[in-house]
Amino acid sequence: MNMNLKGKTAIVTGSSRGIGHAIATALSQEGCTVVMNGRDENALAAAAADIGGTVTTVAGDVRKSGICEKIVAVAYGLQNRLDIVVCNVGSGRSAPPGDETGKDWAEMLDVNLASATNMTAASEDALSANGGAIVCVSSICGLEALGAPIPYSAAKAALNAYVKNAARPLAQRGIRINAVAPGNVLFDGSVWEQKLKREAPAVKQMLDRDVALGRLGTPQEIADMAVFLASPRASFVTGSIVVVDGGQVRS
Repeated sequence: MNMNLKGKTAIVTGSSRGIGHAIATALSQEGCTVVMNGRDENALAAAAADIGGTVTTVAGDVRKSGICEKIVAVAYGLQNRLDIVVCNVGSGRSAPPGDETGKDWAEMLDVNLASATNMTAASEDALSANGGAIVCVSSICGLEALGAPIPYSAAKAALNAYVKNAARPLAQRGIRINAVAPGNVLFDGSVWEQKLKREAPAVKQMLDRDVALGRLGTPQEIADMAVFLASPRASFVTGSIVVVDGGQVRS
């Protein structure tokens, strides 16, 4: 399906690897000029070279408002427009349930929520010029109690609430905002790669028990949904949390 994205400018944060890299790749293949972001400049350059196409990189931590403003300025300067912002930065690496500290709470809220709210604030004016779209990468852990670290789950729940509540004021400026909530996704360096190496039988048992499709997802499957939500094909969709998890969550 043609997503009608050719010639548009897109930002993808946290796009050095995994889901973010897959989204940046998919947008580039759809004809977008893509600005990739990550904290490691060398990893970011390698990821951009892997994609090819019209790709620019801006290294930096989007938990800092100034970095978000820099990314937007670079992106807008490429074609005098900004159409898509994908807020992919996030992490679930925190203390096990019951062991969390104040530091864990602060870090999880910062990386999973503030990274998205900072990018939205920085890009809102530029996006409003052409009726842009924001896509946040959330998690099914923000929807149900699945045994993930509590600060991470709470931060993703907060991100979901932000997307739902920001939809109306952003719509008044011609901007749509949605979130993709992935389930268990396997890629190089992911938590699930590590779990498969340590305890493959237990992973298979969990998948058979909890996931209707009985398998892990791929970054490309998440990217396909993110690209759809960013495209004019989803022009009547805003404030939605779209689950892509193989049939795991029940709510």
